[in-house]
Amino acid sequence: MQSQIRDLSLAPSGWVKINWVKAHMPILNSLEEEFRQTKPFQGKKVAICLHLEAKTAYMAQVIAAGGATVAVAASNPLSTQDDVVAALVDSGITAFAWHGATAEEYTNHIHQLAQFKPDLFIDDGGDLTNVLHNHYQEILKDIIGGCEETTTGIIRLRSMANDKALKIPMIAVNDALSKYFFDNRYGTGQSVWDAIMRTTNLVVAGKTVVVVGYGWCGKGTAMRAKGLGAKVIVTEIDPIKAMEAMMDGFSVMPLIEAAPLGDYFITVTGNKSVIAYEHLAAMKDKAILANAGHFDVEIDKNALEKLSSSITPGKPNITEYHLTNGRTLYLLGEGRLVNLSAGDGHPAEIMDLTFGLQTLSLVHLLHNPNLAAAVYSVPKEIDQRVALLKLKALSIKIDKLTPEQEAYLNSWQV
Repeated sequence: MQSQIRDLSLAPSGWVKINWVKAHMPILNSLEEEFRQTKPFQGKKVAICLHLEAKTAYMAQVIAAGGATVAVAASNPLSTQDDVVAALVDSGITAFAWHGATAEEYTNHIHQLAQFKPDLFIDDGGDLTNVLHNHYQEILKDIIGGCEETTTGIIRLRSMANDKALKIPMIAVNDALSKYFFDNRYGTGQSVWDAIMRTTNLVVAGKTVVVVGYGWCGKGTAMRAKGLGAKVIVTEIDPIKAMEAMMDGFSVMPLIEAAPLGDYFITVTGNKSVIAYEHLAAMKDKAILANAGHFDVEIDKNALEKLSSSITPGKPNITEYHLTNGRTLYLLGEGRLVNLSAGDGHPAEIMDLTFGLQTLSLVHLLHNPNLAAAVYSVPKEIDQRVALLKLKALSIKIDKLTPEQEAYLNSWQV
C-alpha cells in the first residue's frame, strides 16, 4: 500500500526527533536488540493507531526490527507531527496521516490502516477497533489480537465485550501497573502542564486549578499543579476518589461550585460534557479550559458556541470564546488531548515503559494465537519484566526473596 502523508522531504527533521527519544528509551533499546536476533514478528503485519510523534515512531521501528511489516495511522489529527511521519516512511514503514486532518481525512486514514489487513494491532481510544468491527468483518476474522493503550479505549472495549460484540482478544495495556502508575500519573501530570504553560505563557502559582476527575491522570495533573504553586480543587462523582483527593490535601466540591473560582480547568474523565453549559456560564473572565482525556467531548464546545457572541483565534492552539455576558473563555487545542495537540506528549522515559508493555503484549498474543474474544490483562510477568528493565537502566538493584521466605509466603502453615 502507498503511504498518504504530507511531505517526505521533512524526514531529516523527523529523524532528529526520533534519534533524541531513542537515546532516552532504554527499555525499547533492549527490546530492539533482542528483536533483531529473535525476529518474533517475522512474516506478520502490525498496524499501529496512536499519536504519531517521535516516541511512537521509535516503537514502530522496534517492531519492524522484529521482522514485522508495519503501517501506522493517527489516533488524533492534531498530535501528528508531519516530519516524524516522513521519517517513518523513510525508514520503510507505511503511514496514513498528516497534521490537521479533517474529520473525513482522519476517518479515511483509519480505514486505510484497516485495509492493510494486520495480523496484530495497537490502538489508542478504540477508533481502529471500531472501524474493524463495523466495516471489515472479513479482515477481522484473521486478526490474532490487539492492544489498547487508553482508559477511554478500554471503556469502549469492555462495553463491546458486555454486548458480545468483541470478536478478537484485546489486551488492556492501560490497566498494567507499569502503565497507569507512571504513564497516567507522572506522564500526564508533566505533559499537561508543559503544554498549558508553553501555550499560554501564563503563571500557575497562586492561581486556582480545577481538576475534573481524580483517576490516575487526574491525580498526576493535580499533583503537578500543587507543585507549581496553585490552589487545587478536585471535582468527582466517585465518593472514594473524592475522599482520596481530600486526604491528598485538595479541596473537593461540585463543579458548579468550582466554576466561578477556577483560573484553569482541566478535564480528565473519559466522559462527555463534564464541563457543560451551566458551568461555562458561571466561569470568571479569562478562565482557561483544557482537556486531558482522549476525545474532544469532555468540554461541551456546542455550549461554548451558544454562550458566545463571537469566536476568534488567539495564540496558536488557543481559541477565544467571547461570551454574551462580556467575559472571555480560552479553549486550548480545540478541546482535544492538550498534552499532544499543544505539546509533545509524555516524556520519553515514561513512554518507554508503556511501549515496552505494548511490544511485549504483541509477542504474548503471537505465542497465544487461540485466545477467546475478550479483554485481557497484561500478564504479570510482562509488567514485572518492564519494571525490571527500567530499574536496570537506572542502575537500581532490589532485593530478592530467599527460598525460605518464598516458602513462608506460599504456605498457610506457620
